[in-house]
Amino acid sequence: MRAKAPTSTYRLQLGPALTLTRAAELVGYLHRLGVDTAYLSPILTAAPGSEHGYDVVDPTEVSPALGGDPARAALVERLRAHGMGVVVDIVPNHMSVAAPAANPWWWDVLRHGRDSAYARCFDIDWSQDVLQLPVLADDGDDGAAALAKLGIADGCLTYEDHRFPLAPGTHRAGDNPADVHARQHYRLVSWRRARTRLDYRRFFDITGLAGVRMEDPDVFTAGHAEILRWAERGELDGLRVDHPDGLADPGAYLRRLRERFPGWIVAEKILEPGEDLPASWPVAGTTGYDALREVCGVFVDPAGEPGLTALADSLGVPTDHAAAKAEGRRMAARELLRPEVVRIAALLDHPEPDRAEDAVAELLASFPAYRSYLPEGRAAWDTALAQARAARPDLADVLAALDARVRAEPEGEPALRVQQTSGMVMAKGTEDTAFYRATRMVALNEVGGDPARFGVPVAEFHAAQARRESAWPHTMTTLSTHDTKRSEDVRARLAVLSEIPEEFAAAVRRWRERRALPDPALDLLAWQTLVGTWPISADRLRDYLLKAAHEQKVRTSWLDPDPEFDAEVAAWPERVLSDDDLCADVAAFVGRVRAAGWSNALGQKLLQLVGPGVPDVYQGTELWDLSLVDPDNRRRVDFTLRECLLERLERGHVPEVDATGEAKLHVVRQALLLRRDGGRDLRGYLPLEPSGPAAAHAVAFARGPERDVAAVATRLPLGLARAGGWRDTVLPLPTGPGTWTDLLTGQVVAPERTDGFCAARLESLLARYPVALLVRRQPSG
Repeated sequence: MRAKAPTSTYRLQLGPALTLTRAAELVGYLHRLGVDTAYLSPILTAAPGSEHGYDVVDPTEVSPALGGDPARAALVERLRAHGMGVVVDIVPNHMSVAAPAANPWWWDVLRHGRDSAYARCFDIDWSQDVLQLPVLADDGDDGAAALAKLGIADGCLTYEDHRFPLAPGTHRAGDNPADVHARQHYRLVSWRRARTRLDYRRFFDITGLAGVRMEDPDVFTAGHAEILRWAERGELDGLRVDHPDGLADPGAYLRRLRERFPGWIVAEKILEPGEDLPASWPVAGTTGYDALREVCGVFVDPAGEPGLTALADSLGVPTDHAAAKAEGRRMAARELLRPEVVRIAALLDHPEPDRAEDAVAELLASFPAYRSYLPEGRAAWDTALAQARAARPDLADVLAALDARVRAEPEGEPALRVQQTSGMVMAKGTEDTAFYRATRMVALNEVGGDPARFGVPVAEFHAAQARRESAWPHTMTTLSTHDTKRSEDVRARLAVLSEIPEEFAAAVRRWRERRALPDPALDLLAWQTLVGTWPISADRLRDYLLKAAHEQKVRTSWLDPDPEFDAEVAAWPERVLSDDDLCADVAAFVGRVRAAGWSNALGQKLLQLVGPGVPDVYQGTELWDLSLVDPDNRRRVDFTLRECLLERLERGHVPEVDATGEAKLHVVRQALLLRRDGGRDLRGYLPLEPSGPAAAHAVAFARGPERDVAAVATRLPLGLARAGGWRDTVLPLPTGPGTWTDLLTGQVVAPERTDGFCAARLESLLARYPVALLVRRQPSG
């Protein structure tokens, strides 16, 4: 195990198309790219056919589908041979139970009930003595007809393609399957029952993912034994912890993990703007959504907000983001997560259960952040309580009783379950509902973002980076992940719309006259998606829009689909892309913004890679990547193409900024090599403030104790062009011995020196690329 934090990571999304063996074959390429550490998606055994690995069924072995432990060990050996590290994504909060036979722990619970040695592993309510499994089809009969389809085969109870274990002594040859079913520790019930009652905690609203009780020391040990075995052998350098907010006590879990694992740990904690990571967590930081918001936001023009708001208003698209979030969260609490609400309300023993449920739902929908961490997170709790009382004064007495219970027992079950559930409500109500309803400017509708904040001013950006450098210098930063709603380059292109809101509004109105979707919010989302990803296939666009429509939960949803509306959405991409005149108009508009999008993409990439923290590169994003939300962002990556282009760069090729994306590969390579092999200490952060007529179009900073590395990016590129270019705009550079050189072009910068002031003309510095990566080299001798 390496003692230091990585200088960078490269995320590999493992699955059928990218096994551990294939990952080992990529190590040489990653090393040449400048990557310090391979960052692997979950590699423990997942549900059969899993495409992502977050549906773990057996935490005691490496997934055979990925190559098993021999392939993992071989990958680590290859990484070590190149001096590289390895970080693994772990999933402590939940396990897949969708296919019971695949999960040995769950299978044993179903077979032996509460007497199972594994019953303590899952967060199960045994108050009814049996565990209800909502799997039966329901044609309005509460699953009664489906029960007639039960059978017995190979010592198991069967229903369609599902298999369930039989408790010892509960079956004899010739027994009626329905009678055998009645003797089990579980009951198969209608899938619709999951909408009102569940006997086990789950991951968000996914019935096939059961919550795990990691607060139990024995469960912790069993769930981490394999992972910690790798660490003890020196075969693991870091851990990315998935969704710790779903755990009973995230801080206690992370402290226990730190006691057993001394390496680099980052937690997937979604911070709201202005929120800090709990200081008591012994981790290096988050997985980087906070940095994503800041870096992407600095390329959005606040002046475009009125024009894009006017467009959305004219179409009937919600523009009150606070109201959209509140509505989405209430819906999530009252509908999607009602079983969790019912379970919490039952703990209150209130004489009016309906009022208790309403109070719990309102409280859960009122938190200002994903979770409060009692007792240190009392401020978030108090804010939620005050907002709930203001929204529902008729429930003040119930809320007061709940508050009194929590204050008396801050570690009691009601407090614990409210805290576990509030993040679920936030995620489902905001990210997976409101972000698909309030679609004014979808580049801002990102995990950890706040669409009501239209962009990030440069001063705010610098202040955030300085705080990160001071408080969390080894936190992860990112621009794209497996969970982002759209890739960094899609957001970069869409950010350009903030510079030309009137042009975009006129274009949307033209396009709508030819092919409009019936829901205005989905329609505006569709046109932005088409611009952001152009050119895109009808199949990819169809799959994305169908997912967006179901997440939106307005005309259709996952639980209550509208086949007619779904068919209309599914047909839209083909209709649009077969309309030659419409496509020509869209293509012309994209031609107007494409180059500016490239400029934004290079700028945000450079700021992330050179800025404070440990930058992660999501697989494939070293070239232009116009991906959408999963599973689109898990498509196969053409690494052969990337290796070929890398070879050109290694031979000294200085690429153009064009459709190949080679310029982005160039920026990524130079920045990563600088961090890993450049011999530069990047501690410290100094904002650089340009001056001159186009000063607002540049953002720059210096790094290192000697301030001998500088990153420079162009922002609002269309505005820069309209202003006539950089003209006499200059950038002050830290003074000191040596000469500044741009690693991207090899250009030696000759700053003007007057009265001890050292400044570079941006017109010269950014003549080739819209970004510059400068290092000050000491004079020889």
